[in-house]
Amino acid sequence: MNGNTFVEVGFYQTRKYGQGTEGDTFLSRKTSDGRIVTALSDGLGSGVKAGVLATLTASMAVTFISDDIPVRRAAARIMRTLPVCRERGISYATFTIVDINTMDRVKIIEYENPPYLLVRELTQVEPIKTPVPVSAAKGRKTPPVMQYSEYDARAGDRLVFFSDGIPQSGMGTKAKPLGWGNPAVQDFALSCVASQPHMSARELARRMVTEAEGNDSWKAKDDISCAVIYFRDPRKLLVMTGPSVDPGRDRDMAEIFGSFPGKRLLCGGTTAMILSRELGRKVQVSLKNRDPDIPPAGSMDGAELVTEGIITLGKAAELLESGYSGQPVRENPATRVVDLFLDSDQIEFVVGTRINDAHQDPNMPVELEIRRNIVKKIAALLEERHLKETSIRFI
Repeated sequence: MNGNTFVEVGFYQTRKYGQGTEGDTFLSRKTSDGRIVTALSDGLGSGVKAGVLATLTASMAVTFISDDIPVRRAAARIMRTLPVCRERGISYATFTIVDINTMDRVKIIEYENPPYLLVRELTQVEPIKTPVPVSAAKGRKTPPVMQYSEYDARAGDRLVFFSDGIPQSGMGTKAKPLGWGNPAVQDFALSCVASQPHMSARELARRMVTEAEGNDSWKAKDDISCAVIYFRDPRKLLVMTGPSVDPGRDRDMAEIFGSFPGKRLLCGGTTAMILSRELGRKVQVSLKNRDPDIPPAGSMDGAELVTEGIITLGKAAELLESGYSGQPVRENPATRVVDLFLDSDQIEFVVGTRINDAHQDPNMPVELEIRRNIVKKIAALLEERHLKETSIRFI
C-alpha cells in the first residue's frame, strides 16, 4: 500500500448447523485509486433471508465507499435503507465497514457487531471511538448509534473483526454458560499471534472460527464469521509454467528462478526438467496421497512445489472460482497450489509460450485451456477476489 507494507485481507466462516447457506456476508474490493474497502454484515437470524439482507448491506457498503462516499455518510445511508424488524424494532442486519487508503489510514464504522480488535506488537490496542447517532427510521424503537474510529496502521498490525457467532459460541454449555465472551476471544487472538508471529490473515481467521465452532461442539448455533486485515512485508511467489518458445532461453529461465527473492512454484513436467538440467538439481516425484484426478506432485531443491502443468493449473482455477479458502476435504497438488497463492501477496507468473502438442488433441477434455488463458484467469481471480498483486511475463 504505502510502498513498505502489503495489506492482506483474510476471511473464514461456517454456517449455522442445519442451515443450507450462510447468514453472514463478507465482501472486499480494491478501488481504482488503490484503496481497500471491506464490509462484514450479519443478517438477523440465519439462513437464506439473513443471507440476503447481509449481502444487501455489505454490497451497499462496498459500493458506496468505492464511489468515494465518506464512510460515515455511507453507513448512515445504509441505516436509512435497511428494513426494521417489527417485533424487535431493530435493523435486519449489523455491519462493520473498513476503508483503508494508500497511506494506510484506516477508517472504521461499526453497528451492532462485536467490537473489533486491533493487535499491535502482541498487545491489544484500545482505539478511540466516536458515537455517531443516525436519524431513526420508521419502525425503529430507539435511534441507532454507530461507532466510528480511525487510525494510522503500522507494519505488523492486525485488525480482527467478526460476527456475534464468535463471542456467543458455547453459550448454554457447562464450560461457557454465558458464551465465549469478548475478553476470552481477545486473549485467544493474542495467543495465536504470540505462538506464530507471522501467521497469515486467513490462517488467524480460520483459527478463530474453528475455535468458536469447537465451543459449540462442532454444531454451530449461529453463523460464525471472522475477517482479518494484516499489514505486513509482502510475501512473494514466482510461478513458472511452460517451456520458452526459444530453447535458447532455457538459461534465462534458470536465472529468473535462481534470483527470485521469494517462494517458487513450478507447474509443468517440461518446465521442471529444463530447470533440473540447467541448475543441476534432481526432481523427485512423490507417490504419497495420490489423487486419481490430479497428477502427482514432486519436489526440487529451491522450489516449494513441483506439479504437472495444464491439468493442475486448471483445477486450481476451478478451486479459486468456487470460493475455496483452505482446509480441503482431500488435499492434492491443486489445493497445495491454491494454498501457495493465498499465502502470497505478490505473485509473478513466468509463462512459456511453446505449444505442447499433447494439448491440441481434440479428444482432450474441453476444460484444458491453453496455458496462457488459464494463467490469465487465475491472475484475475486472485486480484478481484483476494486483492493480490499479480504480474504475467511471457517468454
